[in-house]
Order: sequence, then structure tokens, then C-alpha cells
Amino acid sequence: MTHAIPGRGPVAEALRAGRALREVVVDTRAGDAVDGLVAAARAAGVSVRRAERADLDQLSGGVLHQGVVAAAPPFRYTPLADFVESPLVVVLDGVTDPQNLGAIARSAEAAGAGGLVIRERRGASVTPAAEKASAGALSWLPVAMVPNVVRALADLRERGFWSVGLAGEAVDTVWDAPLLDGPVAVVIGGEGSGLSRLVRERVDALARIPMAGSMTSLNASAASAVALFEVVRRRGGPARDGAVRPAH
Repeated sequence: MTHAIPGRGPVAEALRAGRALREVVVDTRAGDAVDGLVAAARAAGVSVRRAERADLDQLSGGVLHQGVVAAAPPFRYTPLADFVESPLVVVLDGVTDPQNLGAIARSAEAAGAGGLVIRERRGASVTPAAEKASAGALSWLPVAMVPNVVRALADLRERGFWSVGLAGEAVDTVWDAPLLDGPVAVVIGGEGSGLSRLVRERVDALARIPMAGSMTSLNASAASAVALFEVVRRRGGPARDGAVRPAH
């Protein structure tokens, strides 16, 4: 099976991350704009093939590809136990839109998260649409697919992580939720449905995004970005190398 990575940015990041690629397919009509990608692919020992746009459309599953698609082996999920050391993990409880998954992955990677947890059933997986929406973040961010989110939160708790779920009815806002100060798993519920009952009961705390306008909620990807960068802010912001500084 082939896993498609569509788009110039995602393909460039896949190459930069040293991700295993079978080939990079380029639109026959693509001009100088893709020369850098072609050179990077060849420098990495990845074959480059020219093809008609219809072939790229089929390879990408209809996802916008900007004339470049990388063909890769099936996406490799990472065991939760193998997440890199980081005081921040993101857990998705039933996010079903792959574009939301990709956008959340982008924010999580930019915030220095050690990994993203998604559930095996009734949730989005890493698809070409998620790859495109992540803008290449899925080439850098470990993703664990778990059969049971409640069990995953318990496992993270054993490793010293508190869990904070985003919920509009929470008393605390993300500005004053105390558990965001330490090692934390930020839990994002599904579009429309929010956190599932069992996950809501399992998290250590709930927090909400304070809303000043007439709208009562943000979508999952926007809410996650607000919460994640509040965690980054509390810890002093990212250092120049991308690591999170300790708070003073």
C-alpha cells in the first residue's frame, strides 16, 4: 500500500525529516517552483517521476497537491511508551475531520509537544488530507493510535502527566487552570460532541477557552492552538532551537 503526502510544504518537510519515501511525483507542467524539491529529493536518494495532473489527483485522493505528491509506505504510528521526552502531549478524543487532525498536529508540533494521541475507532487517522493540513508537522510529530483513550490517559498519569480536557462548561479558563503548569496531556473532544463521557470523567480537570464575542465556541483545531500556546507561554515560550524554556 502507498501513503500519499500531497503538497510542496509537506513533501519538503518529509524530505527534511528523513522520512522514508518511495518516490516524489511531480506534475509535468510544474515549473521552476518545484526545482528545489526535485533537487532535495534526488540529494536524499529518492527517485523523482514526472506525471500528468490527473495521475497526481488520483495518487493524492483528490487532496490539493500543488503539483507535487510523495509516495510513502503506510504511515507508521508510534507506541505511546516511545513518545519523546516532553512535558506536553495532545490527546484527541473523537476528532473525526482529518483536516482538523492535521491542523492540531501542526499546532502541537509548533508548541513542542512530545506526541499526539488519536483513537483507533470513530476518529480521524493520518490520511493525505491530514498530511496536507499539517503542513509537514506529521513528518516530525510522533502519533500514537490507541484502542482506548481512557487507558492512554491512565498510562500517561503513571508517567507523571496530569490531563486537562477542553470543555465549554468548565469553571476554570485555560488562563487560570493550575494543572497546565506541569507535565500535561491536553485533551480535545470531537467536533460538535466534545469530550466523551468516560474521558470527561477520567481527566483530572476541565478548562474552557474564554469567549468575548457572540460565538460560544471555537472549532477543535483553533481551541487546541489557544490552549497549547497558553502552556508554552506559562513555560516561558520556545527557545531559539524550538525547545520549551523552563518558566521563571
